[in-house]
Amino acid sequence: MTHAVESVEYDVVVIGAGPVGENVADRARAAGLSTAIVESELIGGECSYWACMPSKALLRPVVARADARRVPGLAGSVQGPLDTAAVLAHRDVYASHWKDDGQVAWLESIGADIYRGIGRLTGTKEVSVTAPDGTEYRFTARHAVAVSTGSRAVVPALPGVADARPWTSREATSAKEVPGRLVVVGGGVVGVEMATVWGALGAEVTMLVRGKGLLPRMEPFAGELVAEALTEAGADVRFGVSATSLRRPAPDGPVTVELDNGESVEADEILFATGRAPRTDDLGLETVNLKPGSWLTVDESCRVEGTDWLYAVGDVNHRALLTHQGKYQARIAGAAIAARAQGIPLLETDRWGAYAATADHAAVPQVVFTDPEAASVGLTLAEAEQAGHRVRAVDYDLGAVAGAGLYADGYRGRARMIVDLDREVLLGVTFVGPGIGELLHSATVAVAGEVPIQRLWHAVPAYPTISEIWLRLLETYRGA
Repeated sequence: MTHAVESVEYDVVVIGAGPVGENVADRARAAGLSTAIVESELIGGECSYWACMPSKALLRPVVARADARRVPGLAGSVQGPLDTAAVLAHRDVYASHWKDDGQVAWLESIGADIYRGIGRLTGTKEVSVTAPDGTEYRFTARHAVAVSTGSRAVVPALPGVADARPWTSREATSAKEVPGRLVVVGGGVVGVEMATVWGALGAEVTMLVRGKGLLPRMEPFAGELVAEALTEAGADVRFGVSATSLRRPAPDGPVTVELDNGESVEADEILFATGRAPRTDDLGLETVNLKPGSWLTVDESCRVEGTDWLYAVGDVNHRALLTHQGKYQARIAGAAIAARAQGIPLLETDRWGAYAATADHAAVPQVVFTDPEAASVGLTLAEAEQAGHRVRAVDYDLGAVAGAGLYADGYRGRARMIVDLDREVLLGVTFVGPGIGELLHSATVAVAGEVPIQRLWHAVPAYPTISEIWLRLLETYRGA
């Protein structure tokens, strides 16, 4: 039975209480705007329970053991298997045991009103929420509605896929047991990270990659080094191959994957890591002349094009499907919402101003937590050339840096910086190697800050650290 209540007015209504929606709400409340936030699942969203936090909690013991095995005097002590139960328990802690009490308490502490249920647009600045008990709430937003509903995993509509009950990223990060054999379809970030985890925990991993390499959005050498390491760890990595159908005759039995080359693979579980789609199907977009199920196109302040009140923040705008970029967008959008609510003119022409999410185009950082790690920010060589820049790629063997040799025996890695030759600033940087994730922010500062090459010479790296790679890259660029 539905129980309707009369409309309540808020300054801002946020649909979706993942990290992105939480940050929009936080910025709105900090500006003194009354805020309602709506969530149909767990407060804290995908990142907290099925993506960033559980996946990195699973990966940390795997990478730490790999690092230890490359250190003299320690390697002999860490040759045994991982304690699977302890690794999974560690994951459960960082997923908060799939309870959102802490996230709820934080939202309440900033003064946001939380409504649980399915939120939908019903018209301009109007939102309805259907709660689990059937109660319906209706809201009117004085200034803005922010859609932060994120994205969902895409599973291709192959014959037999429904009966095969494949894993998506959610099942891969929350599984309670290690599958004996795991097929991973896809060579992107989710695919390589989950192949790394479950392979290290004892699964026999087969990767089916349609393209020619792993991590296609990074420099080609990143995928090559990760593929080499996965193969050495025991994974069967196959390129240029696609799944065409699945068979799982018994609910608890193995799944057979038919391939387009005529071969087949049998496994206990299959993970599809083949892309994302926006969670906008049941959002009421048709009531405001937008297409249900579509990505939402926005301006630099994350306001949906063609509106003066609707914002799309995070994955739903398809600018950069990363939690940290979504939170960055939330800070930008929150500032813009507050400024517009207060009648403050926005400096629309300020590319790096408070109301423009420019980093979404120019300086997106990402770390892939495999062994070796892969990290990049900004443009790849191919992207820079395609954009029409006159550039030079500067490469260096990371293993030749003193700090890398101290970090691990037999260190293998590579670094590249993309130099804009006309302005002599960096357009992109990529690192691949053990322990380089924490090195990325220095590159992000250099790219986002458009720091001139001549000034970078004055940023002296400490010796002997892996960050000395910066000096080696600059020396290579100079030619001496």
